[in-house]
Amino acid sequence: MSRRRFSGRLQETVLNIAAAGGGVCILAVVCALLFNITLIMFKTGSMSPAIPAGSLAVVREIPAEEIAVGDVVTVDRPGKLPITHRVQSIAPADGTARTITMKGDANTEADPAPYVVEKARLVLWSVPGLAHPLAAAANPVVLGATTVAVSALVTWVLWPRSPSRRKTGQHVAA
Repeated sequence: MSRRRFSGRLQETVLNIAAAGGGVCILAVVCALLFNITLIMFKTGSMSPAIPAGSLAVVREIPAEEIAVGDVVTVDRPGKLPITHRVQSIAPADGTARTITMKGDANTEADPAPYVVEKARLVLWSVPGLAHPLAAAANPVVLGATTVAVSALVTWVLWPRSPSRRKTGQHVAA
């Protein structure tokens, strides 16, 4: 295979991989918007062994009426970080709100006070060990370097290869 042919195949492969990655990102954003899905990172081991520290979880916001005993949910706490534990009991509260008690799987005791919630984020699934790489990728230096690298890659793939193509009006197909 000639060098020119290899370079063309390499460009096409890289561009297809980048397009597939972009498609996955677009699909993830659409799903997040349509289904109210977000990501949470576990910094502690209170939900071990089911969800160890360093896990990344996909969560979906649900109304309090849909919470069931045994669900792993994230609730917001005024002035504190949200907490994600397993629901132990549910009782009615004002209107659509519910009073829930929760306990981390690794904890010996339930959380000290019940939570009154109108909504919670239900853990759909989690991946151990993915939180730290994702947090590192959100670093501004990493984001900047990724932007420069992708820009250089797109420029390389789409850059005209020979003066004869520019004269004849042919362009590299993307």
